[in-house]
Amino acid sequence: KDVQKEREPHVYLSKEEVKEKIQSYNSSVTDKLKMTLNANGIYTGFIKVQLELCRPITVQSSQSQGRCAPSNQETAFYLPDGCVNTLHISSTNTVREVIEALLKKFFVADNPAKFALYKRCHKEDQVYTCKLSDREHPLYLRLVAGPKTEMLSFVLREHETGEVMWEAFSIPELQNFLRILDKEENDQLQVLKSRYAAYRGKLEEALRGVLKPG
Repeated sequence: KDVQKEREPHVYLSKEEVKEKIQSYNSSVTDKLKMTLNANGIYTGFIKVQLELCRPITVQSSQSQGRCAPSNQETAFYLPDGCVNTLHISSTNTVREVIEALLKKFFVADNPAKFALYKRCHKEDQVYTCKLSDREHPLYLRLVAGPKTEMLSFVLREHETGEVMWEAFSIPELQNFLRILDKEENDQLQVLKSRYAAYRGKLEEALRGVLKPG
């Protein structure tokens, strides 16, 4: 169930409160992904982000990585649904920075503005999904919720159809999308042709049985 809930107020914690929460968090961690508090009050830790992307992404090849301009060394394809990636971030990192880091880790050439980070919460036997604003801090949300992903998890999705910034797509990207759609359409057409050819064969076989002289 997806809902746009009101943003939970960000509670500013003292350094001592942060230290206590991190100690409590680390005592509950089961996967060794603990948080570390630095002397300047900034803490670092890990978050896991599940990818739920409906549209294909554009990935740079090894030859074109590091270039800013689009090239023909980019390939568009669908990521497996439910893929989970772990990021090491700090308490100062914003949602927008997390999205950019995640795309960079996968060598994704798409504009980060096409994507949004959601938090998924489990409350009273229901699942609530809420889009995070670009200025929120995921590691703070992780610290407050605790390490259990059943209580809070992060999901990367595209913006809703009405929110898509189509101007963020390059011409090569759009052309790649069209090629993928053409291929999917052709694959579906071949499946339908094969299915109806099988039906036709069975009908003709049945007719021959009926019309066969007794």
